[in-house]
Amino acid sequence: MQKTMLGSVMRFSPKSVALVGVFASLHAVLYFFSLGLWRNWSIYLEPIEGIILGPWVGFFAALIGSIVARAIKPTELWMFGIIAEPVGVLACGLIVKKQWKPLIALYAFMLVSYFLHSFGRQLPLWTILDILAAVVLIYPATKVCGDIFKEDASHLLYIIPLVAFIGIATDALTRVFLLIPAGLYMLFGWSYEALYYVFMVGAVDSYIEDLLVVLVSSLIGAPLLASLRKLPGIKYPLS
Repeated sequence: MQKTMLGSVMRFSPKSVALVGVFASLHAVLYFFSLGLWRNWSIYLEPIEGIILGPWVGFFAALIGSIVARAIKPTELWMFGIIAEPVGVLACGLIVKKQWKPLIALYAFMLVSYFLHSFGRQLPLWTILDILAAVVLIYPATKVCGDIFKEDASHLLYIIPLVAFIGIATDALTRVFLLIPAGLYMLFGWSYEALYYVFMVGAVDSYIEDLLVVLVSSLIGAPLLASLRKLPGIKYPLS
């Protein structure tokens, strides 16, 4: 893995470095926008970050943007997004690179940890159905994607939403893992009853977010990717 990451860095052109900076900055800037929605707009950037930058460079670009944004405007729940958003980007990058095994392993670890926890066994299963659907779609998605940077533009209309769905579900799974198996609910002093209420409301919000991210990716992501891949001198994904 270290050799792969080192090789990715060494082949960076000035344009590639500039592109990483642009995405890290965009991630930070979009954090400040919500227009009344419960989550910031950086979640809509996650699929494109992963597809263009690849899993490892995309993860660190999102992490930098996430840290900078929350350093400027911290919230009570900052520790969730600061990790979950980069992991969502990582998932999208792994799908594009056809590296389904590490992503399946990540899901297995977090889901097993969730169900081993007593709260994970008590909370309704319907609250994580999108996460369970995503883990089933990981392997087929790596086969359907083909070479996304050479695909006909019309194919991007269904490939990118699929990648986006897995990415946002991975984001949600990471938040669930941090909240319950990692024990952050104890940091907030939440009882099971309080956790149950937060989890129910959060699950509904999560399903709406899934729909929004897939919709935005369909309308904006595909045309944006089609334009970016025309830039000369850059080999995608960057890692």
